[in-house]
Amino acid sequence: MSSILKIGIAGLGTVGLGVLKILSSHSELITSRSGRSIELKAISARSKSKNRGVSLDDLAWESNIIDLAKRSDIDVFIELIGGDDDPAKEAVETALKSGKHVITANKALLAKHGQELAELAEKNNVSLKFEAAVAGGIPAIKTLTESLAGNKINKIMGVMNGTCNYILTRMENSNLAYETVFNEAQKLGYLEADPTLDVGGIDAGHKLAILTSIAFGTQIDFAAVDKQGIELISVQDIEQTREMGYRIKLLGVSQITDEGLEQRMQPCLVSATSPIGQLENAMNMIIFDGDNSGQVILRGAGAGEGPTSSAVMSDIIDIARGNKVPTFGQSATSLIKMNP
Repeated sequence: MSSILKIGIAGLGTVGLGVLKILSSHSELITSRSGRSIELKAISARSKSKNRGVSLDDLAWESNIIDLAKRSDIDVFIELIGGDDDPAKEAVETALKSGKHVITANKALLAKHGQELAELAEKNNVSLKFEAAVAGGIPAIKTLTESLAGNKINKIMGVMNGTCNYILTRMENSNLAYETVFNEAQKLGYLEADPTLDVGGIDAGHKLAILTSIAFGTQIDFAAVDKQGIELISVQDIEQTREMGYRIKLLGVSQITDEGLEQRMQPCLVSATSPIGQLENAMNMIIFDGDNSGQVILRGAGAGEGPTSSAVMSDIIDIARGNKVPTFGQSATSLIKMNP
């Protein structure tokens, strides 16, 4: 194993810059914990001239991310540009075929093409890692693949979109209409460029589909997720719910039923005194129910520079250590398609 792990990053938005900052500020800590040095060799983004507040002078620049994925001087390709198809998909495929490990925060790409990408990684004996794709700083993927590996998972449940949780709690605490809080969230930068991805339950549905595949050993099937957003929830709905001792949350649930695998992302009533009922603002919470572990509750920030770049960094360190765990389910080439 080389003493230096060389990486390339495609995408210098909030998360990409966050990774650069961690590499710079925690270099000695990272080296001591991973057992080897980690060096950023090359980058790619839309604009080379944009002032990002950090120096990029010592890094090679590729205007085309496919060229970055092909570079012979990197061991790990980190995809942070987003999108469920090309160029992200082509770049990830190129890197995997070139024998490079891949780290991505792209939940949409994985929800649509995760199975084929996992098989491609397995075929080329490299890792496809995506801790940052689900719930930001919450170690949901590692919890499933490592800490709960000795469990049969009975159920997954959780709040997986901080923007929706922010809107719902803000409506309740301030008695504001949905449209008012929606506009506020948009001004604060909480919403995606296409707000439907958030408020329509699509973003959270992507995350649920990924977790379901790992937990139940199935192929990712985003189309099978029953999705309903929060657009129609009114202040009156929230007030009536509160009077009954409940709160409304956009809740993801995945479990095996007599009819097959159930995956749903929809507004639900939860007890106001439950852990999920007490979740405020833009926080996420994921609950795993294992047959041996019992209920495991993970709570934390589901987005943002620090939490998401921290998750990317954890995958980099895993690769530096030589850790390799199954990508989806048990083995990418032995997954069984279950009835939705």
